[in-house]
Amino acid sequence: MVHVFSEGLVTEPSYIEIIKGYAPTVDVRIANANAPGSRRKPLKLVEAAVELMDTERRTAKRSGLERKFWPQVWCLFDRDQHDGIETALKQAREGGVRVAFSHPCFEVWRLLHHKAVTGSFSGSCGQVVTRLPFARDPKDGADIKLVLPHQVVGRYPEARRNALQMNAQHGDHVALVNRDPYTDVHEFVEQGLGITSY
Repeated sequence: MVHVFSEGLVTEPSYIEIIKGYAPTVDVRIANANAPGSRRKPLKLVEAAVELMDTERRTAKRSGLERKFWPQVWCLFDRDQHDGIETALKQAREGGVRVAFSHPCFEVWRLLHHKAVTGSFSGSCGQVVTRLPFARDPKDGADIKLVLPHQVVGRYPEARRNALQMNAQHGDHVALVNRDPYTDVHEFVEQGLGITSY
């Protein structure tokens, strides 16, 4: 079981809905599907995720479940202009919650399914969205937040390769919250869902 706390109300859940079909042995649940926007900021996400992780950990221990079978709890959130990102990352780490982090936003992960990315977006998600190849397509652009299967399926190897190259442009000395652009959503895909291709 993988519980996911998503900052986005549409984008991340629609992406997960598409790819979870490639992880038939994993039960994936959006843990905050009905949460209002005020509960979707990184610090609030992590607080709720740590609380759920504690509950899941206690339940797994009581039932004698081997640690490798314990449920996972993940948070997917962006840099955007949020305060407290470093605190949220630290609390998640300390609470056993995994984070898939994108800078400036999740849309950079979507873009990597189509092209390599270099340079910076100056923290602006709008700059990322304008580079999405389907942003100007009337059938895809009606709700740009909604991820559609043809936008990602068959493109994972390219997205992963592009993410690793993009992330490598930042030295280890650059704090994660300052790496623009950056995403490690591929770690959620592989380590959280056990998917190596879609």
